[in-house]
Amino acid sequence: MNIQQDQTTTNSRGVRRPRTASSLSEINVVPLVDVMLVLLIIFMVTAPMMQRGVDVSLPVSRRAQAINAERVFVTVPLSYRTDGMVQLGEEPVPVDLLHERIRQAMTNQEENEVFLRGDGEITLQELIGVMDKLKEGGVDRVGILSRVPSAS
Repeated sequence: MNIQQDQTTTNSRGVRRPRTASSLSEINVVPLVDVMLVLLIIFMVTAPMMQRGVDVSLPVSRRAQAINAERVFVTVPLSYRTDGMVQLGEEPVPVDLLHERIRQAMTNQEENEVFLRGDGEITLQELIGVMDKLKEGGVDRVGILSRVPSAS
């Protein structure tokens, strides 16, 4: 025999109404997801704006060595094919003596890095030959420079 009893409650006015069972075991996550997505969008929009440098007044040291940020350029002109001369900075140097001269130039440099410029008519084999001489002189990294074509 199954007897169902109607559970009712009485409020302060004496009105009887049926009691509804409320379950707290389920949490509604839709508002939480909405808030998290809004915060994600806000952070995605503002993060690129926050990557600015900070103005800092650096302290002065009497014993620190000055950083020598002078770049070393080696230029291979078109006349290299006939006379075998390259330019180390503004000074013409025979390619056979380039490794000695570059070793002297690198004594004051913290990084053994040279930037190589070549005429447009110079072949890749000729540039590789100059790079070999630079490597003999103790250069770790060689950067090859080019210019961006102008918009006409």
